[in-house]
Amino acid sequence: MKKFAFLLALLITLPTFAQKADDLVGVWFNEEKDGKVEVYKKADGKYYGKIVWVKNDFNDDGSKPKRDRKNPDEKLRSRQVNGLVVLTSLKWDANDKEWEGGQIYDTKSGKTYSCYCKLQPDGSLFFKGYVLGMTFLGRSTVWTRAK
Repeated sequence: MKKFAFLLALLITLPTFAQKADDLVGVWFNEEKDGKVEVYKKADGKYYGKIVWVKNDFNDDGSKPKRDRKNPDEKLRSRQVNGLVVLTSLKWDANDKEWEGGQIYDTKSGKTYSCYCKLQPDGSLFFKGYVLGMTFLGRSTVWTRAK
């Protein structure tokens, strides 16, 4: 009887772990919950994300709206953070059940990282940003779906 209950539970929960490429699409809170990113798919089949909400939309000097002041390119430092595309060119890898080959821009540091992401069983989205093609050189973050 225990084996039957285990198999039944496994069959019920297994579909929840099945992932599809478009599961990435939607609006996500960043880890600090001070920003939302809308992830969308372009005609090229790749996934992109732009900031659609900023909790504290003020610069350090109190001016508004928040600007991309940390960008290493001086010409881009005056652009608004809200509306900024921060996730580019992610591709779905059906074998690994993750999105990879993209880049993520961190507005707080002004750094761009190669990245991959993967849905977690709890529905959160795990991102790993890395440099020089080495996944151990970088940092990770977890996003949660906005309701």
